[in-house]
Order: sequence, then C-alpha cells, then structure tokens
Amino acid sequence: MKTSSASAVSKQLTRSEYVSTLPPWQRLLAMLNWRPVYDIEQETERLRVRSLESEKRLLESEELLLESEKRLKQLQESNARIARFEQELFSSSNPTPSTGDSSPT
Repeated sequence: MKTSSASAVSKQLTRSEYVSTLPPWQRLLAMLNWRPVYDIEQETERLRVRSLESEKRLLESEELLLESEKRLKQLQESNARIARFEQELFSSSNPTPSTGDSSPT
C-alpha cells in the first residue's frame, strides 16, 4: 500500500488543496482527523518566509543607503576642490586696469 508523503506536496498548498490530492480513503481519514495544527504550521511557515524576505529587502536598502552616502561624500569633496580651484583661479587673475573710458580697447 503506497501513501503520499507530505514532502512531495508543495508547502504552499492550503489544507483543502492538500486533502484534495489524497486518495478517497485517505481523504476521508483526513477529514475525520482534522488537525488545526496543520493550518497553524502553514501560516507560521508563510510568516517566516515573509520575514526573511523583509530582512533581505532591509539589508539591500541599507547597502543602497551606504552607497548613496559614500557617493554624496565624494561629490561634496569634489565640489570643495572645485570651489578652492575657482577661488585660486579668480584671486590670482589680474583684472585689466580701468582707464575710466567705457569704450572697448
């Protein structure tokens, strides 16, 4: 006599779907031996998987945030260097002496 194993059935099946996959005589036994624990176990597994997925998304978000902060710091340093360069450039350039004449030379 061959029995169906629970491991062969996907963990995503609801209790009614699982029972419907059984042969008629096992279906009757399953209906007589209804276990609310099965439903609780399935919901617990779904919550565990959902929790793991949430943790994974949180870690990915934290990595993106760290990369963004690093890039922002690099941009701020670049802007500071550019500002120093512009300041040196404009402070060292000699303005043309004004002759008081507004006409171009």
